[in-house]
Amino acid sequence: MRLARYRIDGQVRIGRVDGTDTVTVTDLTGVPGVGTSLRGMLPRLSELAPAILSATGETHALADVDLLPTIDDPQKFLGIGMNYKEHAAEAALAGIPTPTSQLWFNKQVSCIVGPYDDVVKPDVSDQLDYEVELGVVIGQRCKNVAVEDARSVIAGYVVLNDFSVRDWLQKRSPTFTLGKSFDTHGPIGPWLTTDDEIADPLALRMTLSVNGEVRQDHVTDDMIYDIYEQIAYLTQVMTLMPGDVLATGTPQGIGAPTGAFLRVGDVVTATIDGLGTIENRIVTEKP
Repeated sequence: MRLARYRIDGQVRIGRVDGTDTVTVTDLTGVPGVGTSLRGMLPRLSELAPAILSATGETHALADVDLLPTIDDPQKFLGIGMNYKEHAAEAALAGIPTPTSQLWFNKQVSCIVGPYDDVVKPDVSDQLDYEVELGVVIGQRCKNVAVEDARSVIAGYVVLNDFSVRDWLQKRSPTFTLGKSFDTHGPIGPWLTTDDEIADPLALRMTLSVNGEVRQDHVTDDMIYDIYEQIAYLTQVMTLMPGDVLATGTPQGIGAPTGAFLRVGDVVTATIDGLGTIENRIVTEKP
């Protein structure tokens, strides 16, 4: 299934996304237990699936709805740093040492925006960078998960752009949190693709372009720590909850090593095969 949060006629809805060439969204309001919070329905997703798949609510063309953040209210939004081999090598060129274990940071949930929303370039920095990433959405409360069991706690996947303000990330704060958490710097979407739709999440091609110029093009099989190892590692420390979002690392091609940072007016497009595309315009910060 593909599930989206969207707004139409001023109302927030959850819908089933169908089609490839012609994409439609079917309203699931009439399905008991769906509501308007995707996070809220995740623990019952398998139970709700038959009704969702057979729902015949009002159907809209994708262009006629406003897609919202797939998960707008996670308890946790966590990211892993330098988790692709070639990215770790390029990060070293920018003076960022390669970690010897999994390096996790918080993105504050207030940074989350929709898949096509504007992203603000903050006035306090000229080092706004992009990072296409596979987003993993947790589907059930879990703690001390074994690597071999980790896939069973995944609800599905989203496309994610882990926008980063490099000078605040590496120089202005002793942790990554501030440089990763500026408002609007966490677009996710365009919808949740449930785990059963993806044969192998470690074999997905990711691309990112700026104004049509491809900057990142890689496959998720280059992760240093795969998504199952990530879940096992995190759940040694904390309980992951339904709707928690994990940003699982970005491949090489970020702007930092060459100084190719984003400017106002740039359009950043991120695509993951099987999951869809998000696109964000960089805008100036308003008073």
